Amino acid sequence: MELYFPLVLDGANGTELQKRGYDGSVCTETWVLEHPEVMQQLQREYVEAGSNVVYAPTFGANRVKLEENGIFNQVADYNKRLVAVSREAAGGKALVAGDVTTTGKFLAPVGDITFDELYDIYHEQAAALEEAGVDMYAIETIMTIPDARAALLAVRDVSDKPVLVSFTCDEKGRTLTGTDVLAALVIMQGMEIDAFGLNCSTGPDEMAQQAERLSGYLEVPFAIKPNAGMPQTIDGETVYTCSPEELAGYTERFAAAGASMFGGCCGTGPEHIAAITKSLEGCGCGSGENASAGNGSGKIVCATEKEVFILDRNIEIDEVIDCGPDLEKNIRDANKSDKQVIAVRIASDADLDEFEIAQYAVRKPLCIVCDDAGLLDQALRLYQGRALYAGTLSAEELLPLVRRYGLIA
Repeated sequence: MELYFPLVLDGANGTELQKRGYDGSVCTETWVLEHPEVMQQLQREYVEAGSNVVYAPTFGANRVKLEENGIFNQVADYNKRLVAVSREAAGGKALVAGDVTTTGKFLAPVGDITFDELYDIYHEQAAALEEAGVDMYAIETIMTIPDARAALLAVRDVSDKPVLVSFTCDEKGRTLTGTDVLAALVIMQGMEIDAFGLNCSTGPDEMAQQAERLSGYLEVPFAIKPNAGMPQTIDGETVYTCSPEELAGYTERFAAAGASMFGGCCGTGPEHIAAITKSLEGCGCGSGENASAGNGSGKIVCATEKEVFILDRNIEIDEVIDCGPDLEKNIRDANKSDKQVIAVRIASDADLDEFEIAQYAVRKPLCIVCDDAGLLDQALRLYQGRALYAGTLSAEELLPLVRRYGLIA
C-alpha cells in the first residue's frame, strides 16, 4: 500500500489513558487488554478529530519489556489482541500502525546484547504485528541507532508495508546516546525507510528547530509528533501547557520544513488533533515527496553511529587497515590522522569478530574493503553507521546491500 499526504497521525496514548483511569499498577498493555473499551473510545475520538492513522497500543509489547513486567512467552498473543482492539476502534476509517519502540538494551561493549539478539526480539514482535494485520509500522521514540536498524531490518523481513522510523532527541538534536538525529536520518534513508520522524522529548518550538536543520537532507516523507510543550509539575501533578491552538499554530512552520505527517505525543489529546486537522486546511503542505538531500547535493553523505559527514565524490582510499589484535588501536590512530576516511579490510569470519567490537572506535567515515558478498553483508549488519565500499564485487552483487544497509558503492 502507499501512504497519502498530508497525513494526520494520532495524539498520545499514555498520558490520555492516565486521564481515563490507568493508574500504573500493571503495564499499559495489560491494562488496555483489561479495559479495551477505554482504548477504543480514545481512538474513536482521534479518528473523529481527523486522524488518518492510529497507533495500536503495542508500544511496550516486545519480549524485553513484557518480561520486565512478568509476562513471559506471550509476545504474539499480546500483539494480536492489542491490534484487534485498535482495528475495531478504527472501523476502517483510519489505518492502524503497529507501534514498536526501544528495548532499553545496549550492544556490547556498552551493554550485554548482540545485534542478532536485538534483531530477534524485534522480529518476534514484527511477525506478530504482521499476522495481526496492521496497515503500517511506526518504529517510534527511538533513542539508539542499533534499535532502529534492528527493528527496521526485522520489519522488512516480514512485511512490505510502509515503515515510519521516528527518533526522540533533546533540544540540541541529540539522542540519549549522543547520536545526532541528522546522522539517524542519513542512516535510515539509506536503508530505504518510507518515512522519517521526530517525536516526544520536546515541545513544538524545539522540534521545529530540529526539523528545519534536517530539512535540506530529507528524501522521504517527514513526520512531526511533538509533546504538548515541556512537562511542568504543578501542585504535585505533571502538566503539559501547550494548548491545541498553540500546537496547531506550528503546522505551517513544520510544513515549510518538509513535514507531511502531523500528530502529537505526550500531553496531546483529541482536541490537539482536531486543531491540527483544521490547521491543515489551505496550509499548502507538501505531498511528502521531498527534494533530494539539498545540503549534500553532488556529494557523498555518510555517517558514523553518531555524526554525519559530507565528502567529495572523488575521494581516494590510499591506506587500508587489516583486522587483527591491533584493529581498535589502528582505528584510533587513524581517527587522529589527516585522512578523511578510515578503510578497514574484511577478509574472513575471524575479521568480523574483531570488527564487531572495534567498529565503535570509528570517528570518521568508514569504508569497508571486501571481495566476498557474504562477509560484506555481515560486516554491514554489524556496522551501526552508513558505510562506503571499495572492492571487486559487481554492481549486481552490491545492489541488495545498497538497498538493505544503505551501502554507498
